[in-house]
Amino acid sequence: MGHRLSKITTRTGDQGETGLGDGSRVAKDSTRIAALGDVDELNSSIGLLLAEPLPAEVREALVAVQHDLFDLGGEVAVPGHTCLTERQIVRLEDQLEHWNRDLPALKEFILPGGARPAALAHLARTICRRAERSLVALAKIKGETVSDSARIYLNRLSDLLFVLGRVLNRAAGGSDVLWEQGKNR
Repeated sequence: MGHRLSKITTRTGDQGETGLGDGSRVAKDSTRIAALGDVDELNSSIGLLLAEPLPAEVREALVAVQHDLFDLGGEVAVPGHTCLTERQIVRLEDQLEHWNRDLPALKEFILPGGARPAALAHLARTICRRAERSLVALAKIKGETVSDSARIYLNRLSDLLFVLGRVLNRAAGGSDVLWEQGKNR
């Protein structure tokens, strides 16, 4: 990377455009930049979750996810480039199976809440779903490409974050916060 980030203020974006990794320039409100921003926000929300006390295994998994999300950002920042691999998706699927195995079956929807780390996992899940929608929207634009692995990764990651919300509530000594249909009627 060298001295690539030695100068942070460049003034090259003052007119509402920004540079992509391939050197091209696009409007800061383009669908590609919106998707990139959503992936960045997702990564930041996971960073916030990592600021909480977490079981070591969960922490290790989330740090790996942050690195994967930088790979994904690289894909979005360089049109036509692919960074995410099947191996990264399989890792998420294995983790999902591992953590979901010991959770009780859900008979009701759950509310995003409980212990603070669990609530932050649910917040990250909702941001992940938005990032996924942004990638789907980008892929629908003529001439734009998004790898299948990018969309699949975010889909699996949102599932993992849901399961981690449940796991983290249990790690804190609690349980799922169940939705009670019509509770306030």
